Amino acid sequence: TAEFCPLFSCRPLERSSEDVDIIFTRLKEVKAFEKFHPNLLQQICLCGYYENLEKGITLFRQGDIGTNWYAVLTGSLDVKVSDTSNHQDAVTICTLGIGTAFGESILDNTPRHATIVTREYSELLRIEQKDFKALWEKYRQHMSGLLTPPYGVMETGSNNDRMPDKDSMSSSVPSEKILRAGKILRNTILSRAPHMIRDRKYHLKTYRQCCVGTELVDWMMQQSPCVHSRTQAVGMWQVLLEEGVLNHVDQEHHFQDKYLFYRFLDDEREDAPLPTEEEKKECDEELQDTMLLLSQIGPDAHMRMILRKPPGQRTVDDLEFIYEELLHIKALSHLSTTVSIFKNTIHHQKGVFNQGEEGTSWYIILKGSVNVVIYGKGVVCTLHEGDDFGKLALVNDAPRAASIVLREDNCHFLRVDKEDFNRILRDVEANTVRLKEHDQDVLVLEKIPAGNRVSNQGNSQPQHKYIVMSGTPEKILEHFLETMRLEATLNEATDSVLNDFIMMHCVFMPNSQLCPALMAQYPFPSQGTEQEKMDYALNNKRRVIRLVLQWTALYGDLLQEDEAAMAFLEEFYVSVSDDTRMIAALKEQLPELEKVVKQVSEEPKAPQKKHKVLLQLFNTSDDRAQKRQPIRGSDEVLFKVYCIDQTYTTIRVPVSSSVKEVISAVADKLGSGEGLIIVKMSSGGEKVVLKPHDISVFTTLSVNGRLFACPRDQFDSLAPLPEQEGPSTGTVGTFELMSSKDLAHQMTIYDWELFNCVHELELIYHTFGRHNFKKTTANLDLFLRRFNEIQFWVVTEICLCSQLSKRVQLLKKYIKIAAHCKEYKNLNSFFAIIMGLSNVAVSRLSLTWEKLPSKFKKIYAEFESLMDPSRNHRAYRLIVAKLDPPIIPFMPLLIKGKLGCYQNY
Repeated sequence: TAEFCPLFSCRPLERSSEDVDIIFTRLKEVKAFEKFHPNLLQQICLCGYYENLEKGITLFRQGDIGTNWYAVLTGSLDVKVSDTSNHQDAVTICTLGIGTAFGESILDNTPRHATIVTREYSELLRIEQKDFKALWEKYRQHMSGLLTPPYGVMETGSNNDRMPDKDSMSSSVPSEKILRAGKILRNTILSRAPHMIRDRKYHLKTYRQCCVGTELVDWMMQQSPCVHSRTQAVGMWQVLLEEGVLNHVDQEHHFQDKYLFYRFLDDEREDAPLPTEEEKKECDEELQDTMLLLSQIGPDAHMRMILRKPPGQRTVDDLEFIYEELLHIKALSHLSTTVSIFKNTIHHQKGVFNQGEEGTSWYIILKGSVNVVIYGKGVVCTLHEGDDFGKLALVNDAPRAASIVLREDNCHFLRVDKEDFNRILRDVEANTVRLKEHDQDVLVLEKIPAGNRVSNQGNSQPQHKYIVMSGTPEKILEHFLETMRLEATLNEATDSVLNDFIMMHCVFMPNSQLCPALMAQYPFPSQGTEQEKMDYALNNKRRVIRLVLQWTALYGDLLQEDEAAMAFLEEFYVSVSDDTRMIAALKEQLPELEKVVKQVSEEPKAPQKKHKVLLQLFNTSDDRAQKRQPIRGSDEVLFKVYCIDQTYTTIRVPVSSSVKEVISAVADKLGSGEGLIIVKMSSGGEKVVLKPHDISVFTTLSVNGRLFACPRDQFDSLAPLPEQEGPSTGTVGTFELMSSKDLAHQMTIYDWELFNCVHELELIYHTFGRHNFKKTTANLDLFLRRFNEIQFWVVTEICLCSQLSKRVQLLKKYIKIAAHCKEYKNLNSFFAIIMGLSNVAVSRLSLTWEKLPSKFKKIYAEFESLMDPSRNHRAYRLIVAKLDPPIIPFMPLLIKGKLGCYQNY
């Protein structure tokens, strides 16, 4: 702000055209004005004043009559509201930061709704009331929707939850990116297919310079391989329509793949110029980048378009699209039958509702965040994307218990009216079946649509099915056995729910409980005729055998570590063998059961040396001649544990050893273990004291991390080892001689071996806490550590390279490797490299990035956009959806999501 502070201090009439140009240039860079129309911004430069205020200055108080409008250039200000006349009772409801604007109550001379106090030294742009009113009258269309204050929720007015003006959805000025995208598409069409933009007649009326919706969709699908469907193309055109770069001739608010007329913004003028040859060439070069940009933001625009439609106008395709999207929203992930009733659903407004108002809607945050404010307490919490609010007032039929204040501009919500919310509750309860015993729910099922699938035999499947919502472990097991389809093959997708039970039962029904329950389901019935008992026994026993086969197929040799499971398998096999004498039909399953039991019962034939040299499995330099084998909890590891004087002792213990057992092993070597603690030390000197019940601590060490043993009173004296600092010289000389594609290929082979060793159960142990299961997650830990190794490798090599030209070559090399990893479907290494390049230690090397060729900058920008976390990492989900297995997934992200997704890789 320093350059134009003196210029703003001048009276408006004293500012020269050069002064105004300097102010205009600087204000364009300020967030508060980035969406302002250039003509409006020019007028602000002519009439605005500059003010700087120290910390703690009250700009104005709640109840004052305003005389100025403000925008924050630097610093921040607190917004305080009181529900009494005493200003001492005011509580801070939010903070205004750089880029926010406030004070438009001066338009109608209403009292200020809050007190504004500077939180730190702040610089403001001030416009006097008469000038602001003149701007409003002249530029109302551009200013509406841009100037409402973040604390506008405190305004008085109707008690109904606030909804935006329909016209406000397209009143804001288009962003420069989308303006440029529209220009590129228009010029490319005029260059390649000029007949698409022409005057058209319909019902005796002529529409100037229009395109047809279906033709635009057809054209877009022909231009880029990133456009896979007409639905995707519709979303891409909707982006332009939302921002006013493309308009329907009758001002429809959504794009349709129909014979409807649309006009580009540039063609609204009668004298719209045709592109020059130079412009055509530029547009050809930028077209693919533009298509990629629109393909990334198109799905969000498509979803907003659908949610703005009344429910009765939504097609089957619309419902399917939003259903898939809503499944990834935290607040809706447990609902199954509500998609068709959302209406008036999406808006971006400053105020949602006030404390004490009548509740009329339920809200889910699709984008942005809000503060929850309670009078007398201030901000009590913050809600983010995927969270919901507003249910309490609807359920209890009570006033709103808090006010909702937006924390940022351009928030999007999904809104469900009270009537529809109550219908959701009724539908859920109507579709719920409860089985009670002794007045207690022992099994709760929910009825959901099953889809119109056709079986392998050509028979139509039932239209509805019941899924388990909750229940006692024994009743859930009994339900699965009763509903199991015996004609289905072991790998058929219809058994996915049963597979989920088998995989997850360790959380609520450990093997020590499952095995007796399975045996209890196996005996002959005691009632009925001999034939009835025989028929029932045959079907029931076949179901139990089938479940046992699936159970052993999933757990495999992991069962060898469970004595209860091994004893059960032997007993079960004997029981089935005995029953085949009476029930001949069981003989069909006996050979398969016998084979499985023998495989699980056999001792592993791997060489014994793996128990001695397992330490090599924690490094990247292990013997590549031998195929990697999964690490088991019973495997032994040789490991160095360091002392306070940085000497070490080597211990040999099982991988799954607890910290208590590690201390015992160290004490045996040192001769004394009184008061010892085990400390995990990172290369940066961060120290964590491990708890006695922590297990498998060897594999959880960070890159260059070490274990230390010391008395508790010497904890503060621990320091990292010199070797933990990492390398001091890079390997750029050797590295640049290697082929990027070969490197990516070898990385993928190595990563696949690591990933292939990870068992699905390790994700469950990791999620619910492995100490609860007394199980190791060593293979998962190593795969996660591999991600960090690659990321830090990228950062280290670039930062250790002292020559600018060499660093640029390294950047190019890593971008190429990342591209090849993506090609090989190795998403773990791909994202590790991209995160390494986006690390602040690398991203701050501005000179290096400036020298990077524009081609590589574009590729990197495309790759970086795939890390966008919005909408539950939609960008990543779209990538995976387009890939066929096998895939090496982005594991750090995967463990944050649904465990069931793991099986898709």
